[in-house]
Amino acid sequence: MKADESLDCVGLYCPMPIVKTAEKIKQLRSGQVLEIIADDQGIKKDMPAWCEATGHECLGTVEEGKEIKVYVRKAHD
Repeated sequence: MKADESLDCVGLYCPMPIVKTAEKIKQLRSGQVLEIIADDQGIKKDMPAWCEATGHECLGTVEEGKEIKVYVRKAHD
């Protein structure tokens, strides 16, 4: 999946990947896609829940070894 920006959250645990995502997504324009790379298994449930709560779109999750990549499209302002 093609992302406009990438956010490295490897080594961070709940709730930090969500906190960092919330900060980073503010810098994006509506419709842009953010790739979040993490190794905390909790992100697979936390990120879709956060997207539902904030109106952003969770596009999917890809697991590559220990890394989990989650793709989020920024909601329209």
